[in-house]
Amino acid sequence: MTSTDTGLDGSPYQQYLYAYPHKTSYRPLRPRPLLADVWRAEAREALFLYVHLPFCEMRCGFCNLFTRANAPAEQVTAYLRQLRRQAGRVAEALGDDAGYARAALGGGTPTYLTADELTELFGIATAMGARLPGVPLSVETSPATATPDRLAVLAAHGATRVSIGVQSFLDAEARAAGRPQRRAEVEAALTAIRDARIPVLNIDLIYGIDGQTADTWRESLDAALAWRPEELYLYPLYVRPLTGLGRRAHGRADWDAQRLALYEQAVATLGAAGYRQESMRQFRRADAPTPNGPDYCCQDDGMVGLGCGARSYTTSLHYSFDYAVGVSQVRAVLDDYLARPADDFRYAEFGFTLDGAEQRRRWLLKSLLRADGVDAAAYRARFGRPPGDDFPELGRLVDRGWAGDGGLRLTPAGLARSDAVGPWLTSARVRDAMTGYVPR
Repeated sequence: MTSTDTGLDGSPYQQYLYAYPHKTSYRPLRPRPLLADVWRAEAREALFLYVHLPFCEMRCGFCNLFTRANAPAEQVTAYLRQLRRQAGRVAEALGDDAGYARAALGGGTPTYLTADELTELFGIATAMGARLPGVPLSVETSPATATPDRLAVLAAHGATRVSIGVQSFLDAEARAAGRPQRRAEVEAALTAIRDARIPVLNIDLIYGIDGQTADTWRESLDAALAWRPEELYLYPLYVRPLTGLGRRAHGRADWDAQRLALYEQAVATLGAAGYRQESMRQFRRADAPTPNGPDYCCQDDGMVGLGCGARSYTTSLHYSFDYAVGVSQVRAVLDDYLARPADDFRYAEFGFTLDGAEQRRRWLLKSLLRADGVDAAAYRARFGRPPGDDFPELGRLVDRGWAGDGGLRLTPAGLARSDAVGPWLTSARVRDAMTGYVPR
């Protein structure tokens, strides 16, 4: 059962449902299941390897990720050492028949590592069985750390996509979002990425920043488009608990209207520039080469996560280590990870078990919030019945003009309200668990 239409009548910006179930619904798993048992019945020939680096050169004001700013060098060294131990135990659990179809390095900022440390990180990933180069590989970076020596390491190991968090090309707006940086540094980083000849460049931008206007937003969009990125991700600003912006007085009565207007402006601007909208956030240049292998997506089943902040996804269990946002709590969780004996990595710690109903809901949400919508035939092939039988409430989206095809494909108005539609479709079980989570 879902909530009433009240959720649809509220703000269009309720929650970014980039994962389902949300990480705040995870709880300690007791008893801890062995990873060998968790993965035993899963298809393991085309897994997705995700490696998490919880370090950044600074903590952005909007960031609620699990990350530590300016970690001492000895902690980075200890983290890589522990990551190798974890990789060994996870590889043993998965068995010799495990293979990887794609990989990603995320964080945090993986390029916080030095070039030599990045080389060591790739050694860990290849020891897991990932062919690098050889499979699609996405790596996150930042203006301060996208340096030629680091990018050379990424290119040598077959990076096919680099995503850089610019957020705004205007220095004043970047500062207002809690990300002090200079335009010259951003442009130098983009030059270095293009010089490295990595096939796909993604640029992240944020709208809804204090002081941002239609004119300044257009300036950032034009500056990004000048680089002809293969992808652009556009994020509405959220102010979350325990973040830098969350500790400030923030919020205006017209904020929702402003963000929606800036979003609509961007859709029109990028469409005119030859970009195809893939979701509320993702835009891909229409003439960009088709990805060689599976498209980049960090939330598919069959994802094996390494690192303190990584999550892993099987069909029926999503699991991770503990999660925190506050500085002291992040450090405590990180210290706990670094102190663990290697055999601890044979078990899953925190997680959420998905029954059949949650598996169907996850499949629906992951599809519905994409521009292409739900493939009804694929849903029926997997679950044995049409999606409308399981989710008759989708008709209410049709009534609002937010969906067509019987509720299986969002209209432009519906895509714009993805951050309301996703929470509205969240199950009562997941919602109750999220409500019970205490931010820390």
